[in-house]
Amino acid sequence: MVLCKKYFTNRGQDCYRYAMEERFYREQEIARLPAFLPAATYNLAHTLLARAGNCLFVPVRSLRYMAVLDAEEFIFVDSQNKAWVELAWQHFRPQARASLDERVPFEVVHYLPAAAETMKRLSGEFHHALLQLAARQKPDTPATVTLLQPGSRKPHGGTSH
Repeated sequence: MVLCKKYFTNRGQDCYRYAMEERFYREQEIARLPAFLPAATYNLAHTLLARAGNCLFVPVRSLRYMAVLDAEEFIFVDSQNKAWVELAWQHFRPQARASLDERVPFEVVHYLPAAAETMKRLSGEFHHALLQLAARQKPDTPATVTLLQPGSRKPHGGTSH
């Protein structure tokens, strides 16, 4: 069983936290296969996960699937069988790559017979879903850049010695 909590915060004068708890179940695994995830997908997924906290829900609308990401694995559930994990991506090994733009090895675990067919389209569609999610999370205000002149840097206490 995978348990993931999602917290909702109402932005405004008063701040409320709402928690939603989702439970996912899996059958006995029927296949475990090696695979590679493109660097752009892996890096974006982990950036969004870091912003979200413990877990991240990513709707893959084109396939009618939901991806649920946490630090250890990405699981995928079909909208028709919402509580049952169809396949999971596990054991990511980013340390095996020599640079951040190299693909990341991992294992694909199939729990339902349809997983093999789903996996054929999932990698590209998942990346597209991550891009859509990232576009919605862009900050409302523009970033500012502070230029530091050589020698003008002060220690963290704000005082110079």
